[in-house]
Amino acid sequence: MRHFVHVMATIAALAAGMILAAPANAAEAAKEHRIAIQIDQNDPALMNLVLNNVANLTEYYNGKGQKVQIDVTAYGPGLNMLRADKSPVKDRIKRIKDGSFPSTVSFSACGNTKKAMEKKEGHPIPIIPEATVVPAGVVHLSELQEQGWSYIRP
Repeated sequence: MRHFVHVMATIAALAAGMILAAPANAAEAAKEHRIAIQIDQNDPALMNLVLNNVANLTEYYNGKGQKVQIDVTAYGPGLNMLRADKSPVKDRIKRIKDGSFPSTVSFSACGNTKKAMEKKEGHPIPIIPEATVVPAGVVHLSELQEQGWSYIRP
């Protein structure tokens, strides 16, 4: 009888350990990462490097059952990445944004840069539908960092 009680106590302890371990694993699986990436140059190679980083991050975290939120912020000459009339990577941006689930990828276009380009070029600057115009790209990046987002500058 004593052996039976010891075995039952051991089984109960193991079961309790397994029950306690489950939330830690669930918490790890539910962990969400937030990464801000900047693009400030009108360089197709750099634009593709940024998109490679985005694709690698989403593939890695989605593969681990975790989510990642990625915000690519374009300002200065880098805004050309998000221009509907000039972007050399707009088709790739659409594919990446559409294929990121369950993670999310957003593209933020600097409103200050857009206004400056419009003034210089004398016409409205069209932005791709996958992007959102923010008032100021550097302010947007700064605010994301203040909220705990990781910051990457390729």
